[in-house]
Amino acid sequence: MHIKINTILEEIKDLKFNEENQICLQGTEESKDPYLGTGFFTSIKGSESNFTIPLFDLPYTNKIIQDLGLCRVRLMKLMPKTCYSWHHDQSKRIHIPLVTNEKCLMVVEDKAFHIPADGNYYLIDTTKKHTAINGDFKLERIHLIGCLKT
Repeated sequence: MHIKINTILEEIKDLKFNEENQICLQGTEESKDPYLGTGFFTSIKGSESNFTIPLFDLPYTNKIIQDLGLCRVRLMKLMPKTCYSWHHDQSKRIHIPLVTNEKCLMVVEDKAFHIPADGNYYLIDTTKKHTAINGDFKLERIHLIGCLKT
């Protein structure tokens, strides 16, 4: 499946990221809050697989999410000269890089690699210890990240 990155970027251009530079594209039956599914999941009641209700009118993006069978899908922005904590997740993740540069790296266990914004999606085993790094001085990194249902 080839993903039209520019179509997704056009659909999401008016969405507002929270202070953690995230926004959830899916809610639950109980909550339609686009910021509930962001941050550390241990602070959220329930399961990641409960986040399946589309929160925004994003026809193309929501179709990609549905076709890939993803839940708790978030847009995550990593600002220049920053990284995430060293952590592991409850499930594997699909990453769709939307905006990136060669100075952005994923590190999973002891392997570092760049994921290009080339219209592909990438399965990352984030149940292993990992982080993401944006080593650029000016450019941000934005990934659409979805959990695989467990």
